[in-house]
Amino acid sequence: MSPSALVRPRPVHRAADLLAAYLPGSFYYSSARGALLADGVHATVRAGHGTRAGAAAEALEAAAVSGVDEPVVVGAIGFRPDSEASLVVPAVVRRSGAPTATAEHPPAPPWDAGAWSIAHRPEPAGYVDGVRRALELIKTGELDKVVLARSLELVADAPVPVPSLLARLVLLDPAAHAFAVDVSAPGDPAPRTLVGASPELLVSRRGPAVVANPLAGSLPRVADEEENRRRVAALLASAKDRAEHAHVAGQVAEVLGRFCVDLEASPEPVVVGTPTMWHLSTRVTGRLADPADPAVSALALAEALHPTPAVCGVPAERATSAIAELEPVDRGYYAGLVGWTDLAGDGEWVVTIRSAEVCDRTVRLFAGAGVVAGSDPAAELAETSAKFRTLLRALGLEGVA
Repeated sequence: MSPSALVRPRPVHRAADLLAAYLPGSFYYSSARGALLADGVHATVRAGHGTRAGAAAEALEAAAVSGVDEPVVVGAIGFRPDSEASLVVPAVVRRSGAPTATAEHPPAPPWDAGAWSIAHRPEPAGYVDGVRRALELIKTGELDKVVLARSLELVADAPVPVPSLLARLVLLDPAAHAFAVDVSAPGDPAPRTLVGASPELLVSRRGPAVVANPLAGSLPRVADEEENRRRVAALLASAKDRAEHAHVAGQVAEVLGRFCVDLEASPEPVVVGTPTMWHLSTRVTGRLADPADPAVSALALAEALHPTPAVCGVPAERATSAIAELEPVDRGYYAGLVGWTDLAGDGEWVVTIRSAEVCDRTVRLFAGAGVVAGSDPAAELAETSAKFRTLLRALGLEGVA
């Protein structure tokens, strides 16, 4: 029996209703392709690096045979190859069209901005020193690029309401890939949720059509539109940023070229904007050589691509070890993957940037910047501060980084 014959489509709901129905423990994901809300656990996918796509395919087939409607695998995978993963076949799935802006000015967050304690890991001066050390590795030829991240740990006086935080992220940037995933681990004092609004599509598959949209090379967005126009022009003209971007776009095209025919990539990057950042962007498209092959599901393609130089570096193995040496806090799910894959192999996975892990009163954020020859440590620090703004703005704490 073909996978499509086992799938019984469910009704399409309103995006606003799905967002309103989200509760901690659910899985929520939305993009221009639509929104998905999943509840309950029919099966857990337990597999290691490089084998998760195969295990997911087996779990999906078993779920369809047992009568689960519209079976999908949803969840998140951490940054490192040996990182944790949270992948499940949910019991119930609801879908909608893409979210739209429902309020010009989202309601104020239900938190007192003065009620937080904030710890920088490392302190800003320590991050600048880490960038300098990375530049020494680049100068000696050990690395071409490495992405260094820093973390903020915020502690509130009361538990942080994840549904309100997710709703604000969606309202503030409906075009983002918004998500909330239960990533609870043994020893957590309360449920732990990975929540965010990523601008970066790692890979999307719909039938034989594959799309990736790597981003690398960034500048902060500001309120003054004339200055924004200047920054867009500067980004397009920056040899340093274009070289950083070329590392990423070239690797994505090379990996997808192993699976696709008619692969196309924009010859020149363009600039795309979020409410807080400008990014160099390249759209890569292709058609799968054999879309019926279970080894080319959306999750399989995502595993093959991860980690891209946009979150790791070049060469990848040395960059990964440099990250472990230079970053004082393990990334966990930051710079990993989040998304979904269905029984037909279709799905969408994004890079877990502009994200935070929320557990009771604690919110842990990460932001990173790509270090290449010619990088300025102070500018890389400023870039991470700008990237923190997505979550800090949703928390009502913009300006603390």
